[in-house]
Amino acid sequence: MSQSIERAIEVLVLLGEGPQTPAEVARRLDVHRSTALRIMEVLQGQRLLRKLADGRYGVGPGIVSLAHRAQDQFNLAQLAHPHLVALSELRDQTVHLAELQHDAIVYIDKIEPKRSIRLTSRIGQAACLHTASVAKCILASLPEDARQALFEHYVFEKHTPTSLLSYEALERELRTVRERGWATDDGEREDYVTSIGAPIRDVTGQVVAALSVIELKAIHDLGSMQQLMLEPLLETANAISRDLGWNS
Repeated sequence: MSQSIERAIEVLVLLGEGPQTPAEVARRLDVHRSTALRIMEVLQGQRLLRKLADGRYGVGPGIVSLAHRAQDQFNLAQLAHPHLVALSELRDQTVHLAELQHDAIVYIDKIEPKRSIRLTSRIGQAACLHTASVAKCILASLPEDARQALFEHYVFEKHTPTSLLSYEALERELRTVRERGWATDDGEREDYVTSIGAPIRDVTGQVVAALSVIELKAIHDLGSMQQLMLEPLLETANAISRDLGWNS
């Protein structure tokens, strides 16, 4: 029975790539055509597959209905929270999760360290677009016109000596973010903290959020943070992305 279930899952995955005939499915799974056809007919009976006019089989309406009904189980903050807690506990650091909401990038979860020193950021607060590493991760993935619209009336305030002060300077940094796949905030909003951020992708591969790990510079500077935390940060971002359906 378990082998039949495995075969059925394999068939669904194959046909998710595009319609195929029973013979094509049989070759891909290395099974007899009659075995493939029997599985496909059972899945068709449950509306998980549909037979096309040319004899091929494709994904059926039951899959669409199931995916739609299951959407509520894929709340980003709920899925990501255990991953954020585990990342924070590695070195007792603050961890942020943020997503684009209309014209702002908003923190939707935050894990506080156990130490008494806490940062002023809070859930529901908008991240600073030209300084926060989570903001840079999300901005770097946006189409240029959508990114420009966010900055139409934006003021590049100088918070610290390392703050970026123009859209052109930010664009140069975002090119770097796209090339290497992660972002930094080297004391650009608060000169006593540093952070590194990584993008989170959905099932289509689109960046839908970002997470960051933040530390006091007195404990770890940017170079030390990258050495200690970049690998676990990227692993955490990829794990959350996989939970959202992304196949890296």
